[in-house]
Amino acid sequence: MSGKVTAVSSNGEYSFTKPNRDSVRLLAGLGVEGDVHAGVTVKHRSRVAQDPTQPNLRQVHLIHEELFAEVSGEGFKVAPGELGENITTRGIDLLGLPVGTLLRIGDSAVLEVTGLRNPCLQIHNFQDGLLKQVVGRDEAGNIVRKAGIMSIVREGGVVRPGDTVEMEHPSGPHRPLDRV
Repeated sequence: MSGKVTAVSSNGEYSFTKPNRDSVRLLAGLGVEGDVHAGVTVKHRSRVAQDPTQPNLRQVHLIHEELFAEVSGEGFKVAPGELGENITTRGIDLLGLPVGTLLRIGDSAVLEVTGLRNPCLQIHNFQDGLLKQVVGRDEAGNIVRKAGIMSIVREGGVVRPGDTVEMEHPSGPHRPLDRV
């Protein structure tokens, strides 16, 4: 099973949205070169406030482009990079991947999936009501998060729109994604 990269985005300053780029360079063990969230330890402000020595399991944020079409049906307009993701994909069920899945992107980059993005109030502030579209509850009352997944960089490389994304599931039992 494979998919495609439809956009790449990064921002060297703390901002909710990230401008689209022609390419981004992934750095092993760090994240997106020049991005404010790159680093060995946590960079997201809420995580830094809890414990700045935590490992950064949120080096690269991916969102499936299909989410934009879904929220569009509810009257919201969202484009790649506007929800703060670094890589926008098409054709991959990102939310259904197990923890530890390797994503091989382009010629050499490899990401390891660590968990789900926990949607925050910034999404509501971006567009009133959008947060309710990307986080909710299923029929059993379980929280469902749809705002993408987080990953760490195992092998660096340049990623561009149009690159193929190949998935390699981990051996062992399927461990569903949880928020990180």
